[in-house]
Amino acid sequence: MVVAGAGMAGVQTAVALREQGFTGTITLIGAEPHQPYDRPPLSKAVLLGTAEGSAFDVDFEALGIELRLGREVLGVRPAGHELDTEAGPVPYDVLVVATGAAPIPLPGAEGVPGVHLLRTLDDAERLRPVLGRQHDIVVVGAGWIGAEFATAAREAGCAVTVVEAAARPLAGALPAEVAAPMAAWYADAGAELRTDARVERVEPGAVVLGDGTRLPAGAVVVGIGARPATAWLAGSGIELGPHGEVVADAGLRTSAPDVYAVGDCASFPSGRYGERLLVHHWDNALQGPRTVAANIVGTATGEPSAVYDPVPYFWSEQFGRFVQYAGHHASADTLLWRGDPSGPAWSVCWLRERRLVALLAVGRPRDLAQGRRLIEAGTPMDAGLLTDPSRPLKSATA
Repeated sequence: MVVAGAGMAGVQTAVALREQGFTGTITLIGAEPHQPYDRPPLSKAVLLGTAEGSAFDVDFEALGIELRLGREVLGVRPAGHELDTEAGPVPYDVLVVATGAAPIPLPGAEGVPGVHLLRTLDDAERLRPVLGRQHDIVVVGAGWIGAEFATAAREAGCAVTVVEAAARPLAGALPAEVAAPMAAWYADAGAELRTDARVERVEPGAVVLGDGTRLPAGAVVVGIGARPATAWLAGSGIELGPHGEVVADAGLRTSAPDVYAVGDCASFPSGRYGERLLVHHWDNALQGPRTVAANIVGTATGEPSAVYDPVPYFWSEQFGRFVQYAGHHASADTLLWRGDPSGPAWSVCWLRERRLVALLAVGRPRDLAQGRRLIEAGTPMDAGLLTDPSRPLKSATA
């Protein structure tokens, strides 16, 4: 068993295989030299120096998992069952692709001093002294990562300007009416948010916008999205989707025999939502490996194939607020509010044919927990009861 990628999805796949009774050899290959680590703390605890790292609490030696770190994967030859790495070819019986996603660089900014991405432990270590010096910081992109980094930079005492090409924060993730209240959070935290602002160019010490505005920047942090880290699969014959993601089936198998894909690098068909989903969030990298392990072990024992069809979930801590989202709202026909979006705690519910399909909760973790179960169950909801924020969500059923 060979797992390509030593992030959350790769590590959890290796662990799940052992938990589910796999007794063969397991080799976990990672491009970074560091002991495998969790990424969410990078955008706050590691940046602010409240944590030195976030290594997984896994005894790889005791589990019989061989780590080969600091080795980038270069390609795979499914016909020969061989994975190509910097250190030479690695044969496999079964391969799991778990190489995650890589941040999208800002065009024209590569190589400019002071420009940073935030994806790896090394990225966070390079940014930590920048925050310590309380530089003027420009964040390009008002998505989830941009907001989390801006939060950490403000906590460190930096002057922060966030530049967003769209008309609002989280434009690619949430409808305008839901994202609009979040724009005020930036000013409340002392950060400046500039929307409809296109970056013309980045120079040492400054970001120049399309309208000629020149923003002083001791550092520039780019958070404009991520794409599946699958360029190394070119020429392998493994099917990739429109975003470069590995196209996996309902059991997370790829188009190549004995090759699975899991986490940020793979899309899967959702029967629940009637479309293919590509989920770049931590919970997907935690849950998917259990299905992969079940199908690898089950193939040998003749078990029926396990199907991966989760209710997607993620959270974000930004500007003193705990934001959680469950589900997928693209096919919803109704949007309902619970609470005042100008206040500290509120939720948004999306329904399709009276059933809850997605929920965003700001400072209302009970709504999220109950809503997630209601989404999984497909329970019909009473819209009138649902909009009463004093009523528990679970009692707003039809």
